[in-house]
Amino acid sequence: MWILALDASLARCSAALLCDGALRAHRLLEGDRGHAALLPPMVQAVLREAGVRPADLDAVAAVVGPGGFTGIRAALALAQGLALAAGLPAIGVTTGEALAAALPPAGRPVWSAVDNRRGRVVLERFAAGAAAPEGPPAVFALADLPAPAGPVALVGDAASQVAEALAARGAEAVATESRQPDAAAAARVAALRLAGRIPGLAARPLYVEPPAVRLPATV
Repeated sequence: MWILALDASLARCSAALLCDGALRAHRLLEGDRGHAALLPPMVQAVLREAGVRPADLDAVAAVVGPGGFTGIRAALALAQGLALAAGLPAIGVTTGEALAAALPPAGRPVWSAVDNRRGRVVLERFAAGAAAPEGPPAVFALADLPAPAGPVALVGDAASQVAEALAARGAEAVATESRQPDAAAAARVAALRLAGRIPGLAARPLYVEPPAVRLPATV
């Protein structure tokens, strides 16, 4: 089962090709700009490296958010175009799912904390060992974070801030090294979704809040 996965949801751009659970090709670049131009050659590179054509794939996946408006749209537009042209399913993976999938198995819940750049964080919360979140993402100010029921591992670009805020209230929270999602981890989540082992998710943008835009000044 061949799965092509794309991610450009935060400050990284990546493409990965997974076959029956094995990573066959991978490209990754750090940075939060230029994703729309970077992703197509990365996709060409991973397909060429593995000797695979789009028609040989079983599915195309993309990280749908939470995250940056432009990067999410770039990855999804490319994934949907490839899937439509080859008659393949397009699978969505949340940012938190990709971040959590990059961790080794552990016996504690995982919270994905993404900085929304407006002074708040977006949380996705996972039960211990779960590949899918317990509910939809929710936005919190650091002062209003919910109290975890026990020790929790934190992933995402706001993991350090959330760990400090929770520790100040006496909670046991550890910021892990999984700070930016990667298409390789997203592909593993997509494989679970394609096999029906976790609930389905459409390859459509997951926006928790409206995009931050500035209206033009009136004349």
